Amino acid sequence: MAQVPSTPTPTPGHFLPCSPEEVRALGWERPDVLFVSGDAYVDHPSFAAAILGRWLEAHGFKVAILAQPDWRSAEAWRAFGPPRLFYAVSAGNMDSMINHYTANKKRRNADAYSPGGAIGLRPDRACAVYAQRCREAGKGVPVVTGGVEASLRRVAHYDYWSDKVLPSNLVSSKADLLVFGMGERNILEIAQRLDAGEEPQNLRDLRGVAYLLGGKQSLPDHCWEDGAGEGGTIALPSFAAVGEDPRAFAEATRLVHRETNPRNARRLTQAHGERTLVVNPPPLPLGSDELDALYELPYTRRPHPRYEGAGEIPAWQVIKDSVQIMRGCFGGCSFCSITLHQGRSIESRSQRSILEEVRAISQGPDFKGHVSDLGGPTANMYRMGCTRPEVEARCRRLSCVHPKVCKLLGTSHRPLVDLMRESRGVKGVRKVHIASGIRMDLAADEPEYLEELARHHVGGHLKVAPEHVSEEVLGYMKKPGPTGFERFAAGFRAASEAAGKEQYLVPYFMASHPGCGVDEMIELAVYLKRSGYRPRQVQDFIPAPMDVATCIYYTGLDPETGRRVHSARKLRERSVQRALLQFFAPENYFEVRGALRSAGREDLIGSGPDCLIPTRPPPGASEARRRAQAGGGDGAGGDRARGASVRPAGYRGAARQRGRRRPR
Repeated sequence: MAQVPSTPTPTPGHFLPCSPEEVRALGWERPDVLFVSGDAYVDHPSFAAAILGRWLEAHGFKVAILAQPDWRSAEAWRAFGPPRLFYAVSAGNMDSMINHYTANKKRRNADAYSPGGAIGLRPDRACAVYAQRCREAGKGVPVVTGGVEASLRRVAHYDYWSDKVLPSNLVSSKADLLVFGMGERNILEIAQRLDAGEEPQNLRDLRGVAYLLGGKQSLPDHCWEDGAGEGGTIALPSFAAVGEDPRAFAEATRLVHRETNPRNARRLTQAHGERTLVVNPPPLPLGSDELDALYELPYTRRPHPRYEGAGEIPAWQVIKDSVQIMRGCFGGCSFCSITLHQGRSIESRSQRSILEEVRAISQGPDFKGHVSDLGGPTANMYRMGCTRPEVEARCRRLSCVHPKVCKLLGTSHRPLVDLMRESRGVKGVRKVHIASGIRMDLAADEPEYLEELARHHVGGHLKVAPEHVSEEVLGYMKKPGPTGFERFAAGFRAASEAAGKEQYLVPYFMASHPGCGVDEMIELAVYLKRSGYRPRQVQDFIPAPMDVATCIYYTGLDPETGRRVHSARKLRERSVQRALLQFFAPENYFEVRGALRSAGREDLIGSGPDCLIPTRPPPGASEARRRAQAGGGDGAGGDRARGASVRPAGYRGAARQRGRRRPR
C-alpha cells in the first residue's frame, strides 16, 4: 500500500493546469494524469478533482484537469494529448442523471457545479461518455473511472430514468478499472504502480476497485491481508437474472449491502454475459493523519480564473467558507448513498487540522467573519465509532442506529463540543454555523451539545430532516420514529429559550418514498397542520442507483425480508403526495381535495381545527388549475412543469430513453 507523507511540500497560490496552454506554460510535454470531470474546476477540497489532483501533485506527479469538455467529439481530449500514465474520469460530485433531472423526470433549470449555474455542460451518464472519448483520443492509455456515478453504478443497477436494469458502468465505459468509494489511496497507488511499469491488469489486487474479466480469464486467487475480512467470494445473481426477476434483483441488493464493512467484506462477482464483473472489498477507512494530510494541501479554495465573467459557481458559493471535519455515515438510511460511497466508518480529522483550516479561511480577503459550516455528511458523528473493534470486524448490520442505537456505539459529543468551542475562538471568526444534517436521535440525549448548538451555532433557523411521521414509512427509511424528532425539537426549543433566543426548526419531509401511500401522506399532512409547519420545499424521493429504497421501488420487495411493499410508481400518485405535503398552497387545493375524497377523509375538508383545506376553493386555486391545464402541468406543488425550453444538444429526453417495463 502506498505510504502517506505527513507533510506534503506546499506550493501555494497556483492552480492545477486546465488547458493545453497552461500545460505548455509549465514546460511539460504532457501531464502524467489527466482528470476528466463533469464539474467546473474549483480548487477546493470539497471538489473531487481538486483533492485528488493535489494529492497526486504532492507526490511528484504532473496533473492536469479537463473540466466539462465538449463531449460531442474527442477534440478537447486530443488537444491535451494522451497523458503519460492514465486518464482519471468522473462525472463530477453528483450522478449526472440526478444532476440533470428532477424526480418528475423533468430537466432541471440549473447545474450547481457549473459557472453561472449553466445547464448542458456535461452529458447524460457522463462517466461512460467521457471514458469513450478517452479511448478515442488516447489509444492504449489506461482509463480509470471513479466518483459518485461510478461508485453507485459499479454493479448491475436499476436506472430510474430509463426504467430498466442497466449493466455495470464498466460495461458502458470500457474502463480498465473502476475505483469506488473515496479514492485517494487508490489513485496514488495506481499512479505509482503504473509509473513503475506495471500493467493495469496487475492492479486488480487493490481494495475498492472493480473490473471485468474476459470470457476466458480466470478469477485471480487473492487474499486481502490488510483487514480482518473473512475471505472468499460471493456470486451475485447475473445481470440477465436481475433484469428479468425482481427477486433476483432484491437478493443482489441484499448481498451488496451486506458486504460494505471493509473489515469483513468479501469479493463480489456478477456475470455479464460471457464476461464476469469483479468487485473487490471496499477500502479501509483513512486515519486522522491521512485525512489531515489531504485537507492541508495548498488549495487556493477558489474557482479557476478561466471562469471570470461566466458567473459564480453555485456549489462553491455554498461551501467556500465551510470546513469538512469528517467523512462517512453509519446511519444506513435506505434512500441515502453515503454509506455505499464514503463508507459506514466515520473518518475524522484532528482538531488541530480543522482549526488550522478555520484560521486559513479567516485570513482570506473575502471572508466576512462567518464559517458557513463545520460538518460533513452528518454534523454530529465526529469521532464516533464502535467501542469494540473485535465486534466491528464481524458486524454486518446495515445501520448502527436503526432500529435502535447499538449499545456498542460510542456516541459521545464531547470531542465535537470541544471543537465547536475552539473554532469560535479563532481570531477574525464571528460565527461558526452548523449547516450539515444532524442525526437527531444521537443529539436528543446530549443536552450540552444542544445548548452549545442553540446558543452559538444557529442563525435563527436550523434545518433538520425527520422525513416522515409514519412508523411504517420511517421503518423502510431506516430512520428513527417520530418521537425522536419530538424529543430533539423539545430539547432544541428549551436550549434556545435558555440562551434567550427565538429560534425555529425547519423540518424536511419526503414524499413518495417506498412504503408511503396516500394514507401515510394524509397522516403527515395532519401532523404538519397540528404542528404549524408549512414546508416551502418538497423533497421528492428519487431512486438513486444501488440504494435499498431504489430496490424496493423497482421490485416492490423489501430485500431484507422479501415482503411486498407499495411504492408510488405512477407520476400521478407522486404528484398527489407532493400536493399533500403542501396542502396549504392554493394551487394544490383541487388535487388535495380529490385525494381526501378518494381516501374517505372528507372529515379533513372544512373549517375544523384538523381540516387541511376549506370547503370552498381559496382565492387563486381555480386560476392555478387553469394555468396548469393550459401548460400541461400536473398542478401539484414542488416540481411542476415549466414552459417549453430548448434542450442543449447531446441531451435526450427521459421519455425517449424509457424502456418497456417487464410484467411481474
